[in-house]
Amino acid sequence: MRGRIPDNFIDELLTRVDIVDVIERRVPLKKAGREWTACCPFHNERSPSFYVSPQKQFFHCFGCGAHGSAIKFLMDYDRLEFPDAIEELAQSAGLKVPYEGNRDDKPREDRSDLYTLLDDAASFYQRELGNSPEATSYVDRRGLDDEIVKRFRIGWAPAGFDGVMKALGTNDRRRQLLNEAGMVASNERGNKYDRFRERVMFPILDRRGRVIAFGGRVLSSEQSPKYLNSPETPLFHKGKELFALWQVKQANQTVTRIMVVEGYMDVIALHQAGLPIAVATLGTATTPEHAEVLFRTAPDVYFCFDGDRAGKAAAWRALESVLPRMRDGRQAHFLFLPDGEDPDTLVRKEGKDGFEKRMKESMPMSEYFFEELARDVDLSRLDGRARLAERARPLIAKLPDGAFRDLMGQELERRTGAKAVLEPEPAPTRQQQARPANVQRSLVRSAITLLLAQPALADEVEPPYAFLRLDRPGVNLLAELIDVARSRPGINPAVLVEYFLDRPEYASLQKLMQAEVVGDADMQRVEFLGSLDQMQRQAVTQRREYLIGRSREGVLDDTEKAELRVLLAARSAPAPAEGE
Repeated sequence: MRGRIPDNFIDELLTRVDIVDVIERRVPLKKAGREWTACCPFHNERSPSFYVSPQKQFFHCFGCGAHGSAIKFLMDYDRLEFPDAIEELAQSAGLKVPYEGNRDDKPREDRSDLYTLLDDAASFYQRELGNSPEATSYVDRRGLDDEIVKRFRIGWAPAGFDGVMKALGTNDRRRQLLNEAGMVASNERGNKYDRFRERVMFPILDRRGRVIAFGGRVLSSEQSPKYLNSPETPLFHKGKELFALWQVKQANQTVTRIMVVEGYMDVIALHQAGLPIAVATLGTATTPEHAEVLFRTAPDVYFCFDGDRAGKAAAWRALESVLPRMRDGRQAHFLFLPDGEDPDTLVRKEGKDGFEKRMKESMPMSEYFFEELARDVDLSRLDGRARLAERARPLIAKLPDGAFRDLMGQELERRTGAKAVLEPEPAPTRQQQARPANVQRSLVRSAITLLLAQPALADEVEPPYAFLRLDRPGVNLLAELIDVARSRPGINPAVLVEYFLDRPEYASLQKLMQAEVVGDADMQRVEFLGSLDQMQRQAVTQRREYLIGRSREGVLDDTEKAELRVLLAARSAPAPAEGE
C-alpha cells in the first residue's frame, strides 16, 4: 500500500491511461518509429533526447536521465505529490480513487480535513455576500454578473472578530484546522480572532480546483492593506501558486496564451469580458516557479503591468525569471498600460477587441530586453555599446541553448558589434544516446530486460523455476518479476516496474526499462526462454563444479555423492558458456 491507495488500483490506473496521451497534453511529441520523441521538458536541449514508449508505457530522457511512468511524469512535470498525481490520472480516466484505512488511521500527509475546512470557509463567505448590502453594492458597482461571481466563488468576510470561528470552529479539531489554514490570527495576549474581516473574499484554488487559501480586498481605499492574503500554510505557498489558473484551464480546452496581471479584480474583469486567460501572482513578484508553471500551461505568456516605475521594476523581475525558461517555441510579451489605467478599467472602456489589440501591440521579450538595458546608454559611442554588451552577455547566457539564444546573441552583436561569447550546449550524439541494450548484458539482465518489454512472457514459465538454483545477482529478482507478472494477467511494463517503487531494485529496473529490445514478439519470446534454459544449464554446471570441489576435499555425504554421479553422467553434452 502506497499512501493508503491500494496497489491494485494503481496497477489498473496505469493500465487504463496511455502515457502518450498524458504527456502529449503537456509536451508536443513527434512520432519516431515505435516511440514518440520531444525536446526534454526537464532540461534545456537543442536536439530531442526525450522518448516515450507506448509499448512499455514509460518515458526516458537520454540527456538528463529523467524516466518513469505516467505517474512519475505528472509528479515531475506538474510538481504534484504522489497521491495528487494518482487523483489527476484517475480523474482523466473517469475513475474514483479508493482509500484504505479509517479516519483514525490517516497518515500525517493526508490533508483532506484541511481542504474540507477551506471549502466550508469559501461557502460561508459566499453566503455572507448576500447578507451584506455594502458587499453586493460593491460587486454591482464593479459590473460583476452572477455567473462570474459563482465561477470565482466570490464572498464576503463579515465584520466582527469571530464570524468564521463561530461558524466553522465547532470543535477542538476544527479550531486547530482553522489555525493551520491561516484563517485565524492571534494578538499579543494569545487571543484568537478572524484574520479576514470586512473584505470581499476571493478563494485561491490549486491545480485540482481545491480551495487552499484566500485573498481579501477592502471596500474603502482608506483601509489598509488593500489586499490581504492567507499566510503560508501546509497547502499554500504564494511563490508557487497563481490566482485563477484553475479557471483558465476550465475555460480553455487548449491554453495557447496566458496573461499575468496584478490584481484579483483585473483577472475577473478580463474573464468576464471574454478573455479567460488571466492569472495573478499572490502578493509577490513573478518567481522562477511561477514562470515554469506559466510556460507549462501555455507557450505564449503575456505580462501586463502599469507603466510607472513600480510596474517597470515588476516587469524586469518577471523577465529575469523567464529567461532560463525561454526554450524554442516559447514567447514572452510585455504590455505596459497607460497612466492611471489597469486591466479592469481598460477592458470595461475598450471591450475585448480593444484589449486584444493592445495585446497584439505588446513588446516581445527580446525588444523589451534590449530597450530596457539600453535605457541610459548612448549607443552612438563606443563605451556605450561596450556597456550594453557587458550588461546583456550574462543575461543571454541564462537562456536555454537553442535558436532563440543564438538570435539574441546575433542581435547583441548587431547592436554593439561585440560577440555574445556564448558556449553552446553540445547536443547529445547518437553514441551518447545509445540504449543500454547495446551494452553487453548478463543472461539474468537479458531475461529481465525482455520480461520488462513483454511481461506476458511470464506466462510461459511454470514454477518451480529451475533457474533459481543459479547463484548469480538478480536471479531472485527475475523470479519475483515473473511471479508478479503471472499473478496480474495483462500487466504492462510500467505497472510491473511501479510494483517495486519503494524497493532498492527500482532504480535498476528503471534503467533496464530504457533498453531497446530488438526483434518482434516471437523473437523476444525465443530469446527469453533461451536465456532461462541457459541459466538452468549454468546452474547445473555451477552445482557440478561445486560438488567436484567438495569431493576433492573429501567432505561429500552420501546424498551429494549420488547427486554428483547423476550430474557427471549428464556431462556428455558440453556445458554452455556462462555468458556472465
